[in-house]
Amino acid sequence: MEDKEIVDLYLERSEDAVAETEKKYGRYCRYIAYQILGDECDAEEVVNDTYLKTWNTIPPQRPDFLKSYVGMICRQLALNAYEKRSTQKRGGQLPLVLDELEMCVADTSDGTDIGESVALSDALNRFISALPTRTRNIFVRRYFYMSSVSEIAADFGMKESNVTMHLLRTRKKLKQFLKKEGFER
Repeated sequence: MEDKEIVDLYLERSEDAVAETEKKYGRYCRYIAYQILGDECDAEEVVNDTYLKTWNTIPPQRPDFLKSYVGMICRQLALNAYEKRSTQKRGGQLPLVLDELEMCVADTSDGTDIGESVALSDALNRFISALPTRTRNIFVRRYFYMSSVSEIAADFGMKESNVTMHLLRTRKKLKQFLKKEGFER
């Protein structure tokens, strides 16, 4: 079933919408949640919450790209769940990924205003958009989907050391870009 048809089911308030979303994007959502949380039970709970939030937000939202829409919801819910459980030191890729990006992006948990956060988000989007396709895909797999270096290496037919070096060089470029844009670290 096409995304538009699934969105139409949500707009009609048909319960088939959730079943079709699960059928088409369930595995995708479980992957996102598991990469962040590192626990199958927690990931499954987040996926179920994703379907509920999708149900509650369509309408009024009418996403053109359902996969991106449910992926963003799932990722945010998983990050929220991780934050709540962070004192329990659970697994997942999030601690590693945050450590890697720490050298590039300044800490914004100190009460930074929303305008600066939006400006940083815009700068990050411009940086990522300007990357060569392969570099962008590797970067997004690591820092959005929280994929492990070994998974990325296997999927791109690379050695883990090559992926690690690729990510290191991209982070250095990101740091320079953000400094040029006025986001000092």
